[in-house]
Amino acid sequence: MDPDKRRQILDGALQVFTSRGFDAASMSDIAAAANVSKGTLYVYFEDKEHLFVALIQREREAQKRGAIEALNEDSDPVRALSNFGYCIVRVINDELAVSAHRVVIGVAERMPDLGREFYENGPMLGSRLIAGYLDRMVAEGKLAIDDTYLAAFQFLDLCQSTLTRPRLFNAVRTPPTEDEIRHVVGEAIAMFMARYGRAAGAEPAAR
Repeated sequence: MDPDKRRQILDGALQVFTSRGFDAASMSDIAAAANVSKGTLYVYFEDKEHLFVALIQREREAQKRGAIEALNEDSDPVRALSNFGYCIVRVINDELAVSAHRVVIGVAERMPDLGREFYENGPMLGSRLIAGYLDRMVAEGKLAIDDTYLAAFQFLDLCQSTLTRPRLFNAVRTPPTEDEIRHVVGEAIAMFMARYGRAAGAEPAAR
């Protein structure tokens, strides 16, 4: 398939979903906004749900690129994890991302493949990226973690405490402020390092 045509469709979908929301948007609206025929639209995406998830994944990847670079380049776990946590919490609580989570959860029972794809390219991928970074920090003697994959999930959950779940249930209708995110992520880092940090000069734990 033509990547330029796919990008054109996703750009049109972004306009429609942003202005009308998921429920009110139609494939006809998206085809018109993308300047393609409905037949072409269905060649690339089988339904509105798959199109929406593809759009969210594209936007999510673009937004978290800086955080991934921090993990790749920064050897200070506090600073790198803080930057990653802050970026991810902002992405997850963005209006479009929150809508995506609600949509996927709503259709996951009848469309399990879509739910799995969304999970594997979102939470699972983020956790694996963090786990890889934690493995390097353990090897360098900066952290003491037996199960880095579990620790990665714990870190992500800590960073979202009090922020994400109220958004998913629409109990809070506006994204958290930068100060709120920095406060929660800062507390997450403090708790994470209290459990997994090593005192300066301590010997690495046996693995």
